[in-house]
Amino acid sequence: MTTRLEGPLKREIDVDGVPYTLTITPDGMTLTLKGRRKGFEVRWRDLVSGEAALATALNASLTARLGAARAEREPAATPRKRGRR
Repeated sequence: MTTRLEGPLKREIDVDGVPYTLTITPDGMTLTLKGRRKGFEVRWRDLVSGEAALATALNASLTARLGAARAEREPAATPRKRGRR
């Protein structure tokens, strides 16, 4: 017998070295970068309907977001300060 999901369930996952928070609710699931508020939301109804466009759009957005997350992790190149001579 399975347990009915009545409230949010949060778990931390790691995707290619980038930490994410997965929140599963009775309405759907949300995947966000750890420490951020906005993320990717998928409703169960949309997932079950089997729309191919939704899956394609989700994969494209995840790929774009993952690239942005990697860029955030890497330190930006800073110009060197010139000392007094």
